[in-house]
Amino acid sequence: MTKAPSFFITGANGQLGFELQRALAPLGEVVACGRDACDLSNPNSICAAVRSAKPDVIFSAGAYTAVDKAESEPDLVRAVNASAPGILGEEAAKVGALVIHYSTDYVFDGAKPAAYCEEDATNPLSVYGKTKLEGENALAASGVDHLIFRTSWVFGAHGKNFIKTILRLAASRDELRIVADQFGAPTGAALLADTSTHIAARYLRDGRKNFPFGLYHLTASGETSWHGFAQHIVAKATAADCKLQATPARILPIPTAEYPTPAARPANSRLDTTKFRTAFGFQLPDWTHGVDQVLDVLLEK
Repeated sequence: MTKAPSFFITGANGQLGFELQRALAPLGEVVACGRDACDLSNPNSICAAVRSAKPDVIFSAGAYTAVDKAESEPDLVRAVNASAPGILGEEAAKVGALVIHYSTDYVFDGAKPAAYCEEDATNPLSVYGKTKLEGENALAASGVDHLIFRTSWVFGAHGKNFIKTILRLAASRDELRIVADQFGAPTGAALLADTSTHIAARYLRDGRKNFPFGLYHLTASGETSWHGFAQHIVAKATAADCKLQATPARILPIPTAEYPTPAARPANSRLDTTKFRTAFGFQLPDWTHGVDQVLDVLLEK
């Protein structure tokens, strides 16, 4: 009997880690580690966890994602976001595992008027963006077989995210002021997990020969602003008879300048997914599809 494949997930308690556990469970053994079992700020903890699991595929979903707080904790952020992916890569190479790593639109400065391609020059504006870019480079430098998926505006039914924040605020306020001059594609953690699982299964089935390793942009299709995202959430919730004080008309657009934050955000977070769709044959759904699915779950609770 052929041994079932084994999968190792960092960031088990995050939005993406949660969805990866769901998606991977039918395929084989899943070892999902939170900070207690694999502390990404501690190289010894990373090495011990990977050596114990000896996985076929590592999903590097854990990261320091508190973008504004990161500005005041650069050393910790660098350990988790920049150093840990390289250590994972080195350990994965020793056991012959593929690493699937998740990065971010924040590696760009947002000045390009069109969607960003993988070959475009990076210029991160924040500690978070800089360390995520360093993590990409560290993983690539490890020499391990890897995939890096840059994504944007991640949300899910599990964990903290923009959807839950808007629902909470709209329930207690009759007016919300939301940034309208930053654009991107809200991308569901479930979409990332499902596509990653299919790709990992392909790798395990077909082997590494002719497999398209490398860097890809992976987001839902379409685009919106944070303001448009918030309006969609409130409109959907209102249509589902959710008791909110704010209506879609009372979600007011504001410029970034009226909502200052410790970390600068790119005004343009749109990522071109042509390379990903060509390499793997996926049709990526519009961002509203994933948002509506999560809202259906949240509004049932």
